[in-house]
Amino acid sequence: MDLATIVGIIGAFVLIIGAIIAAGSPLVAFFDIPSILIVIGGTTMCCLVCERMVHVKNAMKVAANAFQAKELNVHDTIIRIVELSNIARREGVLALENQEVDDAFLAKGMRMAADGLPQDEIRDTLSAELVSMKERHTRGQDFFKFIAGTAPSMGMIGTLIGLVAMLRSLDDPSTIGPAMAVALLTTMYGAVIAFVVAAPIAEKLDRRTKEETMNMIVVIDGIESIVKGMNANIIKEKLEARIAPGDRNTDEQAA
Repeated sequence: MDLATIVGIIGAFVLIIGAIIAAGSPLVAFFDIPSILIVIGGTTMCCLVCERMVHVKNAMKVAANAFQAKELNVHDTIIRIVELSNIARREGVLALENQEVDDAFLAKGMRMAADGLPQDEIRDTLSAELVSMKERHTRGQDFFKFIAGTAPSMGMIGTLIGLVAMLRSLDDPSTIGPAMAVALLTTMYGAVIAFVVAAPIAEKLDRRTKEETMNMIVVIDGIESIVKGMNANIIKEKLEARIAPGDRNTDEQAA
């Protein structure tokens, strides 16, 4: 599990609850069923209108990436590709078939190289998988961006409902307070869902996609270079060119 995501979300809710308690207000005063129905129920229904059920399920699966501690280290991938290039130059590309790697995408490229497929066909196949991954992840990100935009809007709708109820009961001062509470709580619920949950998850998914994209690009270039029979040092320099110089130097110093 990715502790940063979990700690961030839980910490935000703890701070909000702590602020409510510090203000001297009872927590029960911030729990309103009509407001919850308007914001959470309304946002959910809008999501179902926006996407088909199968894509909603896929978006939930993509969202799981934000809670997984799966760290892609491009530097480790480069080191492994350089090792594989040395093996291929010594024993032939066919020897790659017996090598074990943790990266499924790299393993697929190695199998294709060991099978003797042309480098253009290998690049096209791996590039198609890269495009498919980006499209799948982007759709999941867009789903949570939609939630981040819709939840505050539903909160505004709830606010308008509360204001209408308040204006209709101005002759009874005792009902003004509860009506105004509904109006304000829906706005708060919408803001919390958008800016504490949905928007951060969408942003983290976007960052994870960029990391995975960079890793896959390095794999594609690395496999193509191995098939071409390029020198390991040249492959290393070629792949490291995709890494920011500062990061590259930091890694070299650490090594």
